[in-house]
Amino acid sequence: MLKNKSILFVTTLSSFLTPFMGSAINIALPSMGKELTMNTISLGWVATAYLLAASLFLLPFGKIADRNGRKMLFLAGIWIFAISALVTGFSVNSLMLITLRFVNGFGAAMIFATALAILTSSYDKSVRGRVLGINVASVYLGLSLGPSIGGFLTMYFGWRSIFYLNALLAAIIIPVAMAKLPSDKHRKPEVKFDYKGTLIYGLSLATIIYGFPLIPSAIGFILVFLGIGGLYGFVIYEDKAGDPLLNIRKFKSNKVFIFSNIAAFINYSATFALVFLLSFYLQQVKHLSPRESGMILMAQPVIMTLLSPIAGRLSDKMEPRIVASLGMALTTLGLAAFVFLDQGSSIIFIILMLVVLGMGFGFFSSPNTNAVMSAVKPVEYGTASATLGTMRLVGQTMSMGITLMVFAVIMGHGERDLTNIGGLLTSIRYAFITFAVLCFLGIFLSLKRGKLNED
Repeated sequence: MLKNKSILFVTTLSSFLTPFMGSAINIALPSMGKELTMNTISLGWVATAYLLAASLFLLPFGKIADRNGRKMLFLAGIWIFAISALVTGFSVNSLMLITLRFVNGFGAAMIFATALAILTSSYDKSVRGRVLGINVASVYLGLSLGPSIGGFLTMYFGWRSIFYLNALLAAIIIPVAMAKLPSDKHRKPEVKFDYKGTLIYGLSLATIIYGFPLIPSAIGFILVFLGIGGLYGFVIYEDKAGDPLLNIRKFKSNKVFIFSNIAAFINYSATFALVFLLSFYLQQVKHLSPRESGMILMAQPVIMTLLSPIAGRLSDKMEPRIVASLGMALTTLGLAAFVFLDQGSSIIFIILMLVVLGMGFGFFSSPNTNAVMSAVKPVEYGTASATLGTMRLVGQTMSMGITLMVFAVIMGHGERDLTNIGGLLTSIRYAFITFAVLCFLGIFLSLKRGKLNED
C-alpha cells in the first residue's frame, strides 16, 4: 500500500488540471470567437498567452522553490490558478480573456516547478517509479478527457463553464494541500537568483512570440531576429554565469542529453498546435458541434496514453534514440497527411491520421524522456527534468507562434476571418506543411544523439 496518499492526490490532480484545461479550451475557441467577436489571431493568443507565461516563469520559479521552499510556492500557484480561472469565466472582451490566460499560465508555472519535486521527495525509491507513473498517467488523462468534456461543456453550458470547472477542481486541492503537504526541509537560501539571465530569457522569448504574428511586416522580422539573438546571448551568458538559471555548462559535453532535449523541443513545436488547427477545421469547415469535434480529437491522446508505457519498456531493451526516432517518423507521416485536408475529407481519414499521430507521439515521448534522464547522474535529475520541461513548454509556445504567423500572413487580421473558409483551409494546410518539414528534420537530430550506452 502506498503511504502519503494525500500528497499523491494533490500532485496528481494538479498535474491533471493544466493539460485538461489546455485541451478543453482549444475545443471552445470557435465559440469564444463568435461570442466575443475575435479573429483567429486573437483566439490563438488565448492559448499562446498561457503557454508564454508558463514558459517564461518555469525556470525562475524552479530556482525560487529550491531557495525558499516548494510548499508555499505550490500553494500560491494553486490559489492563483483557481482565482484566475474563475475570473476568466466572466471575461467580457478579448483583452480581458487573453490577460487572464496569461495569469493562468503564471500560476501554472508555480505548479509545474514544484509538484513533481514534492511528489519525488515524498516517496522512497522502492515505490517512486509507481507514483511517478500515476502522475504521468494523470497528465495523459487530462489530455484525453479535455476535448470530449470541453466539447460537452461548451455545447450544453457554454465555454465559460470550462473555466468554472477548473476553478472548482483547483479549489478542491487547496485545503488538502494546506493540511497534508509536508513542511519544506531542504532549502538552499545561499543560492543566488540569476536576475540578469531571467530578464534576458524572458524578454527574448516574449519578443519572438510577439513578433511572429506581425510577419511579413518589417517590424515582425526585426522582433523575431532580435529575440533569436537574445536567446543566443542567453546561452552564452548562462555558460559563464556562477549560479545560472539554466545550467548549460553542466550538460554541454553530454551529446545524448543535448540532442534529446532538442528533439523534444522540435517535436512539441511541430505537434502542439494540432488540436488548435483541427478544432477550427472540424467546427468551421466541417460544421461539427464542439461535442462531436471533441470526441474525434480524443483519438490521438488515447492512443498516446496506451502506447507510452509500451514504448517506455521498449526503450529499456533497445536504444531509446531508435524508438524515439521511429515515433518522430510516424508523427511526420501524420502531419504530412493533413496537408491534403479539404472540405470533402472524411472523418474516418482524420481519425486514422490522429491514430498515426498518437502512435508517433507515444513512441517518441517516453523513450525520449528515458534518454534524457538516463544520460545524467541521479543528483542531476532535478535540473534535467526542469530543462526537459522548459523545452516542452517553449516548444509548445513556438508551435502556437508559428501558427499565428501562418494565419497572419495568409488571412491578415480581419475580424470576420472565421467565416473565410477558403483562407482558413489554406492557413491550416500551410501550417501542417511547416510542421511536417520541421518534424522531418527532427528525425535526423533525434538519430544524431548517438547511443545511450556506448560500447
